[in-house]
Amino acid sequence: MAATTWSPTSSSGVDELLFRNDTVSLCLLVNRRHRTLRIIDFRAGPTPSKRNLVLATARREGVEKIFTLVERDEVPTWIRLGFVREGSIPGFYKRSDAWILGAVVSQMASRVREEDDAEGAGDRESSPAVLLAERTITRARRLLREGEERPLPAVKLAPASGLELRRAVAVAQRAGRALTGFEPFGRDAVRTGYVLSARGGFSLHAAWEMQSCFGNSFLELLTSPRSEAERLATTAAIGALCDRLVAERAVSTFTFAPADDVELSAALLANGFRRSAVLARHLVVGRARKDAILWAKKLVAPEA
Repeated sequence: MAATTWSPTSSSGVDELLFRNDTVSLCLLVNRRHRTLRIIDFRAGPTPSKRNLVLATARREGVEKIFTLVERDEVPTWIRLGFVREGSIPGFYKRSDAWILGAVVSQMASRVREEDDAEGAGDRESSPAVLLAERTITRARRLLREGEERPLPAVKLAPASGLELRRAVAVAQRAGRALTGFEPFGRDAVRTGYVLSARGGFSLHAAWEMQSCFGNSFLELLTSPRSEAERLATTAAIGALCDRLVAERAVSTFTFAPADDVELSAALLANGFRRSAVLARHLVVGRARKDAILWAKKLVAPEA
């Protein structure tokens, strides 16, 4: 087995592991902060050697959650390998969705699923993560109804350099509030950073990663709001970021948020985001491992 490791930068927080032999051809993106591993598969098929390699690598690298993004016709393959269908990212491939299949390493079944069990076996409609997400969204909608008359503050948006983002991440980490370290989600994507500010001392660092060939964008906010005032400012900030993404010709955007975060969920709902996936044990915030909601929004219709 040939394996190489490549770190895009010394501070990216993501290592790229490449494996190629006669039966598998994989790129594994290891996020050190969240202890997740994203699988990019270059050779389709539910081979046991593929599953065994991914599991062995995850355990060796200290990974707790593994996941992959695939088109619809590849979903049964990953379910047979023991993964769970957690949701989708609408418009990820411009005109088609990406389906997310994931597994918590410690909970993976000891065998590959039989083919006749694969269809539908990977849904998690009554899982604890989904139930938590539903309760959070219900409370977030109530917040919006109760405060629908409150005006949003004006926010200013300014570019933020990589150095500025790293400094902001360090501060948020010390406070136990960092949702991300702005690590790469995919390969060879362009990342753009911003800082958004409003009266009253509000400041929020954000960044997105774009794949121009597909028109999708991965949006990240460094911290969650802690009060109604911060939620209203965060709502305005997300709106400003979405407007800028439209100007950059992004077709769709998506973001992760802790599944128990009512304030951030309300800010995303207010901007037209919808829940499109629930990912078990996908994030680390402070010292806590959390389930995540994947929020998605179509920005514009794809060009013909």
